[in-house]
Amino acid sequence: MIEITDEAITKILEKQKTEQFSGIRLGITGGGCAGFEYVFDRTNSTPSKEDVELDFGKFRVLIDKMSAPYLIGMTLDFQREGLNELFKFINPKEQSSCGCGVSINFDLEKVNEDKILAIQL
Repeated sequence: MIEITDEAITKILEKQKTEQFSGIRLGITGGGCAGFEYVFDRTNSTPSKEDVELDFGKFRVLIDKMSAPYLIGMTLDFQREGLNELFKFINPKEQSSCGCGVSINFDLEKVNEDKILAIQL
């Protein structure tokens, strides 16, 4: 469903030791000048019936079912850019993003292709 790079896994495991969380929650929410923003939160909550749970061994990823069609096929990476460090969503369904780099818009044809798969999850 999604890929996580070795760099991102390493950083998640490092943060997990100091911040004591059992998983991460990924998703999208409305906002910003382009229409949507990604969600990346640490979590200790148990998955609800509205979540897709992905097991990555030492941590799990929770994705709400409404966000799943937007995230299927994406890669979560961890990058260092100068003095900044960030988790980066690499998503082939992104159509555009605003200049701030936080707000994004999607190619809805690509999103619609994965709605049936997301419903089955």
